[in-house]
Amino acid sequence: MTWKKKTRKNKKLNKKIKLAIVKSKLLKQLSQNYPNFLKKDLEKFTEIILKEIKRTLRRGERVELRGFGVFSTNKQKARISRNPKTGEKVHTGEKKTIHFKMSKDLFNKLNNEKE
Repeated sequence: MTWKKKTRKNKKLNKKIKLAIVKSKLLKQLSQNYPNFLKKDLEKFTEIILKEIKRTLRRGERVELRGFGVFSTNKQKARISRNPKTGEKVHTGEKKTIHFKMSKDLFNKLNNEKE
């Protein structure tokens, strides 16, 4: 099986299983659960939270949300990689990646385990 066939197969699987919640669905759910708040206030609130998480990660600090998990950054070293299409060597610079570790509470809830 070639790489392209694998990605096509994965795309088909992703269409069948909804893997993520988008911000608009999150805001819709929040507005249904908290009808006393205006939609624009909920949008502003979520925007502030996400912006603060981004800023903290950009500074290289951890973000810990109790009962949910911890976001942190890792550095990938600069390396020589290959262009898969042509096979030529390409210099890839150092970059940051985001690492997430879920809390034990969230792990237990996802796996229906009791404490």
